[in-house]
Amino acid sequence: MPQPALDAPNVTAPIPRTTAKIRRPSAPRLGVAALWAFAAVPVALALLAAVRAPKMHVLLDYWHVFAKITDDTGHLLLGQVFTYHLDQPFVVPSLLFYVDAAWFGGDNRVLTVLTIALLAVAVFALWTMLPRHLNPATRAALTAAMSWLLFTSHATELWLQSTNGISWVPAVTFCTIAIACAHHGRRAGAYAAAVLGCLSFGAALPIWFVIAFIAWLRKEPRLRVVIPAAAGLVILAAWWLTKPAGTQSGATDAFDPDGRLSVVAAAVGGLWSVDIAVLAVIAGSLTIALLALLLRHTVIHRPAATEAGWAGLACYAVALALMLALGRTTTNVPGGNVGLISRYVLVAALATTALLVLTTVHRPQWPQRYLVVAAVALSLVTHAVGGGKADEVRRSYAPLNLSAIALRVDAPAALDALHIQRAAGPAARALGAYPFNDSFTLGCHGPELGSHLDLTTAQPTPAGALDAPATDAGDITTGWAVVNGTRPDCILITDQTGTVTGGGITGLPLTPGQTPKAAPGATAWQATAGPTNGPLTILAVQGGRLYRIS
Repeated sequence: MPQPALDAPNVTAPIPRTTAKIRRPSAPRLGVAALWAFAAVPVALALLAAVRAPKMHVLLDYWHVFAKITDDTGHLLLGQVFTYHLDQPFVVPSLLFYVDAAWFGGDNRVLTVLTIALLAVAVFALWTMLPRHLNPATRAALTAAMSWLLFTSHATELWLQSTNGISWVPAVTFCTIAIACAHHGRRAGAYAAAVLGCLSFGAALPIWFVIAFIAWLRKEPRLRVVIPAAAGLVILAAWWLTKPAGTQSGATDAFDPDGRLSVVAAAVGGLWSVDIAVLAVIAGSLTIALLALLLRHTVIHRPAATEAGWAGLACYAVALALMLALGRTTTNVPGGNVGLISRYVLVAALATTALLVLTTVHRPQWPQRYLVVAAVALSLVTHAVGGGKADEVRRSYAPLNLSAIALRVDAPAALDALHIQRAAGPAARALGAYPFNDSFTLGCHGPELGSHLDLTTAQPTPAGALDAPATDAGDITTGWAVVNGTRPDCILITDQTGTVTGGGITGLPLTPGQTPKAAPGATAWQATAGPTNGPLTILAVQGGRLYRIS
């Protein structure tokens, strides 16, 4: 029978559910933004160093190449552009040297800024290779680490003087672009970047085999593996058959397997030492061992295309270290190991970047905060270690500032001492390149070449001396000085009538021979002058006042 209805006087109607908007905390977004800002810091530091560098801070390679590719009227000899320099192809840097002289007045800072821009492109290319499945914080942390590693203070040489920057960085950047294109399966872009790299420097010669390796890891058709490998063999054979005979840059031709092995390890571990080779060798050996462990799984299983480019980057970095060991091993460098030279730290930067990303991909279970802390710590520690290398580089390149004066006054012995070919002078003068333009100055805030000074107003220098009597106006005259507790503004050289025939630079580090004799606060100076008859007068200038040194 039907059941009676139940009264439910206390039962209320159900309350409708409302959806409340929950705001996600802004901390993660702020953290990601902070990491991107952190990534920009080393780039800004490098740019600051580049724009503050002297206008004429170039090495002997610049003048050798410039003299070779130009005639006395400043016209480009295109055939000479395609000849070897230091037994390597040098087309792109040669053209950049000429463009800088012809269009930008030979300003060193133009090429140093270009070097930084190229490295920034390399960072961007590596960023495009980061796996998309990584969260924004992880990608930002890895990008920041890549930026700090490639713009490390170890590499100050690259943005302090342009010769080595433009000689070395274009090839490395084009190879990084080629790796990124191969990683994404863009064959045409990879091949084009590889060709430009090979026209830049010998550092790009291994890139064809790296492209083939990446294609194999990506399980692409066999032809896409064979073509770049075959191209690499042809290019390598052509270079070997046409390169000049003999060794370059003082490199040894001895068998020396242990010495060359130490160069490989030091180049890969260069981020961890200033001038102590054993530290770099240990760090480099550990980096290579860890890369080998990570690549073993990648090579055997070829699990995903996301790892291919990073495996290729690791192989390219090690290949660069091997080339450095084979072609540049010498003991005639600070620390006794060529792998510690400032510009070669890019090898360590690329290897360490590959290690960091591959570790992240292979260990997804590691907490994100650990990765972020590790990336920031790695960035700051390596940059701090490189501070000593940056100071060393600044001291060693400071005398280059005398080059402008030596060229302007045509001082033969000084040009020889600075390894500047006089044959480059006429072309630079015809193009109006620095120092053969109106921007040249002795830095005295008044007197310039050809000015006449009243030598009777010159006061005795409170503290200063010549290292040796100045007998040859065209040679480099050296000494030390301190005026009113600070270094002089500049040094002037006059003939016996008071006409300024030369000048010099101040603020240089004291040599071991000067240190015991110099007064407190003194710095070294160097000067040179053009042809002068009669005795020379050396003057220090401070605040518009003249102080006689000789």
